[in-house]
Amino acid sequence: MDRTLEVRTPESIAFSYELAGVGSRFLAVAIDVALQLLVTILLIWAIVAAAGHAPVGTIRSRLGSGELAASVVYATVIAAIFAIFFGYFIAFEWLWHGQTPGKRILRIRVVRDGGYPVDFMASLIRNLIRVGEVSLGFYAVSVFVAVLSPQNKRIGDIAAGTVVVREARMESPEQMLREINEPVYAATAYVSGEERALIRRFLDRRTDLVIERRLVIARNLAERVRPRVPAELQRLDDEDLLERL
Repeated sequence: MDRTLEVRTPESIAFSYELAGVGSRFLAVAIDVALQLLVTILLIWAIVAAAGHAPVGTIRSRLGSGELAASVVYATVIAAIFAIFFGYFIAFEWLWHGQTPGKRILRIRVVRDGGYPVDFMASLIRNLIRVGEVSLGFYAVSVFVAVLSPQNKRIGDIAAGTVVVREARMESPEQMLREINEPVYAATAYVSGEERALIRRFLDRRTDLVIERRLVIARNLAERVRPRVPAELQRLDDEDLLERL
């Protein structure tokens, strides 16, 4: 059953997200786990290959006894595997604005409650709790919690104050123009009436957009008109330029 999340910004602008279902989230995790296993296999192969080519005497002279050397190797492998399986989610969700490769393929994204982009701390909390969730029947308890949650939240989402939503398709400027039900805008010295309508439409809706879409649309619109405006306006950031027009 599809569920939506209604959000109202401090500026009293209301918009909604379509929540990602349990099925799409599980499939995204499956893709990510497959990638993690591939990286782990390659890492172990590299360690074994490196150990096979390293002189035993050199290893023992640097690490001491054979038992100590083995312990160091085991600890290194365990730390690397932990980093791959849990640092993977933290790093990707933080750097990719709430997405991992699996989530990007399935077009879903983690956001904070209220629709704000996920930050490092939220990603850290939800993915450290993932350690416990995996141990509980490989997400079995988390699936049960998500099904019962009105916002499809697993345990990590509840702790971190996050929610997973589907990405809406990004509209092109032409699509935005076709949806406009506003008076026709007059042309100015730098932009046509259609371009003014596009800019007005974007400025009115920008707070509803995920930050990545907002930046892309602003850049596309600004690049379209920037060559025509005076030099002092060309130096402005994309959204500042659009606001001045």
